[in-house]
Order: sequence, then C-alpha cells, then structure tokens
Amino acid sequence: MQDDTNHTSDTSTDGSISRRTLVRGAAMAGLTLAGAGAASTATAAGEQVFFQYFHETWPTITDDLSRVADRGYDGVWIQAPQESELAWSDQDGRNDPPLGYQPVDFRSFDSEFGTEADLQRLVDTAHDNDLEVYVDCVMNHMAANRGYDFPQFEEKHFHTHVGSIDDWDDEHQVEHGDLLGLKDLAQLESHGHQDTAPYVREQLYEYMKKIANVGADGYRYDAVKHVETEFWDQYANPWADELDMNRIGEVFDGDVDYVQNYVDTGMNALDYPLYFVLDDVFDYGDMGHLEGAGVTGQDPWHAWPFVQNHDEGAPPQYHLAHAHALTLEGTPMVYNRYPDEILEDDAITNMVWVKTNLAGGATHWRHTDSDLAIYERKNNLLVGLNNNTDEWRSKWVYTTWRNETLKDYSGTADDVQVDGNGWVELSVPPEGWVFYAPY
Repeated sequence: MQDDTNHTSDTSTDGSISRRTLVRGAAMAGLTLAGAGAASTATAAGEQVFFQYFHETWPTITDDLSRVADRGYDGVWIQAPQESELAWSDQDGRNDPPLGYQPVDFRSFDSEFGTEADLQRLVDTAHDNDLEVYVDCVMNHMAANRGYDFPQFEEKHFHTHVGSIDDWDDEHQVEHGDLLGLKDLAQLESHGHQDTAPYVREQLYEYMKKIANVGADGYRYDAVKHVETEFWDQYANPWADELDMNRIGEVFDGDVDYVQNYVDTGMNALDYPLYFVLDDVFDYGDMGHLEGAGVTGQDPWHAWPFVQNHDEGAPPQYHLAHAHALTLEGTPMVYNRYPDEILEDDAITNMVWVKTNLAGGATHWRHTDSDLAIYERKNNLLVGLNNNTDEWRSKWVYTTWRNETLKDYSGTADDVQVDGNGWVELSVPPEGWVFYAPY
C-alpha cells in the first residue's frame, strides 16, 4: 500500500518557510501579517458558519432569527442600513439590483429595510438567539445619477478626475474611478487648497460608529479594492479595533496574493479566489483543483469561503460545492436568495451541523484526482467528495487515527474501520459526499 499521505507542509519546495506557516504564526498571536485583526486559532472540533440574510425587511428577518439559530448558524450578515437610493419598486426581480448600495446619507438609518428602531430590534433579537450580526458598510462611494447632491458631501469631497472605470488593470482608475457610475469618495486626497479628506474620513468614522452603536458585532466592508489600502490600514481597521468590531472585506478578485494584501491591513476577506475555483470545479470539473485553493489554502484564519452570494451565482453542483465549503477551514457564509430554500434544505442543515460540531484542525489532503477529493481535518473529520455522476468511488487513504471506527455523518454510507497503521478505505456515492468522524 503506497503512502500518499500528502501532509500539509510547513516549508516550500526551496526549503523556505511557507506563506501558510507565516500567517498561521501571526494568526495564533491574534494578528495578521500587518499586525492587526481578529483570528480563530481553535483546532478543536466545531467552527462557525454565517448566514447571508438579504432581500427582506428588518422586521421580517427579526421574526425569522430563531429559525436561523435553530438551523445551527452562528451569525447573520445583513444589507447596508443607511438611507439610500432605490426602493423595492425599482427592482426587477429578487436581487436586480440589490438595495442598500447607493448611499445618500450615512447619518440616517431609516431605509427601505425599516427604521433605525427596527434595526435595533433585529440586533437585539439576534443576540437573544446567540447570533452575531455583521452589517454591510459602504464607504467607497455614494449614489449614482444625482450628481454631487448629498446632505453630507459636496463635489470637493469626491474623486472627479477619472470618471468611469474603463481599465480594470489600472490601479489608479480602480481606486479613484466611479464604480458603475457610483460617485467615488476621496478618503485620502485633498482637492486644490482645500483639506477635504479629513472631513470625509470623519463622516465615515461616524458611520462606522453608528453601526457599532446599534450593537452590531462586525462590518462587511463593501468594494474594498476600490479604496486605497492605506485607508484600510491606517483608518478603517484601527477604527474597527477602537469600536471593538470584527470585519470582513469584499475584495472582488481571483488572485490570492492580491486579496491577501488587503487581509494584511487587518481584516478577514470573503474568499473570491476560492469561489472562482469552486465555480469551475463544481460545474463537473476537475476535483484536483480544490487542493490548496483560495485564500483558505494559505490563510484560513482570515478567509470566509462561499458558494454563492448576491453578486455571484452558484455552480450547477450546488450541494456538492457546499459539502466542500462547509467542511474546509475558514468561516463559510451561506447565501439565502430565498430563505426558505436554504433553511428548509435538510442537506445544507446537516452540513452546517457537521461544520459547527465536527470540523476543526489543519487540512491534510489525502487524495485527489479528476473525480475524487479526500481530505482530513486533522484528527476531527474525514471528508470525501465524488464528482463522478454515475459510479461510487473508493480509495484507501492514510489518516491520523489508529484502530478507530468512523461514522458517516452525512447518512449516506456505512461505518468504516481505520487499521492500526492509520489506513482506511473510503467509498463515496456518485455526485455525493461523506463526512466521517469518530463516534
């Protein structure tokens, strides 16, 4: 029997310390490589899962939070609360366009979703149900199609020299241009002889403070790459620390190092590089591409995997993709385009239970080929994913257990026995998954 243990390595091929080892060491100290930011270091079984609860009013969400908690989630992410352009009547369908992303006045939390009092009740009810609340925080821009007519801001508070973003490889355009026509705030630059940037930052600080004051637990920063890293490093993340708030950033890019650059300013990040891999693999693609993919592959302590969100659709193999996202390292975010579809989906609920009760420890890839992926969350959970649509796949793999009976917590396969040398034969159903752990 050949030893294909494929252990996670702490060194790269040239003998130097790997990026994963560096960020792990920083995370265990509660730091990013830049020296700030929250991190999870637990290796015991049980990890958090969050629920993206969008497209409903605050009272509707509030009334459903006990069900969210009952399904095993640890928190919710909700849309931006400030007064914004666009109403329910402007939408063409459930999410076209999503509401809350065209700010008009950061000082008012009376919006299409409800009043500020409604938002306060939502947060209080979430906490009563042991749920955290992350609130979308839009600081890059203001609304489109109204010139520079805003209660808080004048033309001098915006970048006005770029216009629309035409070249997405031009960093200056990406950071200073109007994203989809949305007026780009100037957080760092002053215009002419007027020192306007401090005023812009003051308004954004008060916006972040207002979100913290309703009792929210964290921010989801919108459009992170459209604001200079200096702003996140020197202002927004230190403000979040001051306000005792967690944060995750939307860095919409498929390059791991590019996203990591923002993580290193002191934030967690939605794992877009992983998403693009999942979108390809779970469209009947090559399962071998999963190994080490995404920010999760090098810095799981700050990565938030997802299969779908309000901007990006799910791959065709929806459940198989979630079986991966909800068992690997990181803090997954499950999207609810229609909440009943997810909260009443027994397969997803089971995966959430597995993540929050059985997952933990470093990832050790035990086998990959075009159809089959098997990995162990060290000494906690053994996962098998089969992309073959017609046949069961079986494989002997090495594990950290010895003489141990493992139970399949997906409910699709029989118990297996690990031998005295750590080897076990795993069989995975067609286009299915298994979740093995000790009794």
